[in-house]
Amino acid sequence: MNKKLVAATTLAVMFALPFAAMAFNAGPPPATNAGLSIGSVIDLVVGFIWPVIMIAVIILYTIAAFMFFTAQGNPEKVNDARQAVIWAVAGTVVLFLAWSIPFIVRNTLGV
Repeated sequence: MNKKLVAATTLAVMFALPFAAMAFNAGPPPATNAGLSIGSVIDLVVGFIWPVIMIAVIILYTIAAFMFFTAQGNPEKVNDARQAVIWAVAGTVVLFLAWSIPFIVRNTLGV
């Protein structure tokens, strides 16, 4: 027989067997958490990520301040430090807007 045909048939059977085994399983459905919803999952993710993001923002401002302190009046370095502060502020604004989106959606939908 052709090796490609044997390989294709073997792969087809390997992918079909789990579905066939699941079709004959008449056991109870898996345990679910009735209190878990999309909103609570979003709250959990935001609650976990938010402190990490705030630490990153503090580090960004600290780096920008360090760049100002080490510039020693050099116009290029001062300009780089100023750009770092501008980007840190822009990033902070974007982060606060992104953080508020779930609350805006929740209040709009009345959830």
